[in-house]
Amino acid sequence: MDIQLTKLAEKQLLKAPQPIQQKLKDWIKLLEAEGLAFVRTVKSYHDEPLQGQRMGQRSVRLNRQWRAIYEELTGTLLSIQEITPHDYRTR
Repeated sequence: MDIQLTKLAEKQLLKAPQPIQQKLKDWIKLLEAEGLAFVRTVKSYHDEPLQGQRMGQRSVRLNRQWRAIYEELTGTLLSIQEITPHDYRTR
């Protein structure tokens, strides 16, 4: 599986705390080794589809607050769109 980070995601990753950077690297290593279908079943990542304006994208939890938002572009290409602290405020 080929994994790309958008420029925004690269910028956000540099600003993220070190444990978050490491958790994303671990997720990517697991993804490359085992494939997307397996990684989606790993409960600790809470891989889930997004709704609304983000329909078609998915998120994985890097910890209680931080999320990586990604999109499967083809069967072998995955694009990480954002690495961001989750906003718990209701809108």
